[in-house]
Amino acid sequence: MKNKIIAMIPARLGSQRIPKKNIRIMVDKPLIDYPIDLCLESKLFNEIWINTESELLGKHAEHKGIKFHKRPSELASNTATNRDFMYEFLLNHECDYVVMVNPTSPLLNMNTLCNFINFINTNTYDTIMSVISEKAEVIFNNKPLNFSFEKKVNSQDLEPINKIIWALTAWKRDSFISLQENGQNPVFGGKLGMFEIPKDESCDLDYEDDWKIAEGILQSRKINNKVRYLEL
Repeated sequence: MKNKIIAMIPARLGSQRIPKKNIRIMVDKPLIDYPIDLCLESKLFNEIWINTESELLGKHAEHKGIKFHKRPSELASNTATNRDFMYEFLLNHECDYVVMVNPTSPLLNMNTLCNFINFINTNTYDTIMSVISEKAEVIFNNKPLNFSFEKKVNSQDLEPINKIIWALTAWKRDSFISLQENGQNPVFGGKLGMFEIPKDESCDLDYEDDWKIAEGILQSRKINNKVRYLEL
């Protein structure tokens, strides 16, 4: 039986690190339009919702052709987590899976989204995180995680590390609600799967530098990317 999968796009108007980022123009359209357009064009979802406290953003989303879930004001602060607002959202919307499509990842391509939905439908995970997999020396609390200070190895021989990037996240509705109501953290709960995102789609907009990187990549996609070499 086919899963009922709905998309949820989280969007506060009052972001702080990049002020009003969701209505700021990136290249040729507001940031919030990137996930909206991607979800609409994919035709993969039973429903598409924006989850926001802002009537302005909600009306814009409805004008674009998706649905508006009015987030309670107490879940609109910069201290509210996706655990908080996702639980409230899922209590109000029936589905098998919800996919959080993050506006802070405007570099996502259609092929990646299609592969992510296929990954949901061909597995039985409760939670699916999007990650980038990198083979790089990683140090945490001054200790090496995937290499030794005693020996230098080539990067291709390292054990890869997976970095969660929150571009796409899927949760099984029943599992999320059950874990939350039993006092467990549902954000990473249940049977956990990891879905690798291409590196050039993985920029996460936390700071102004991230914005510049993402905008540069989007602009470069409009240029003929024919590979050229120095003529020797």
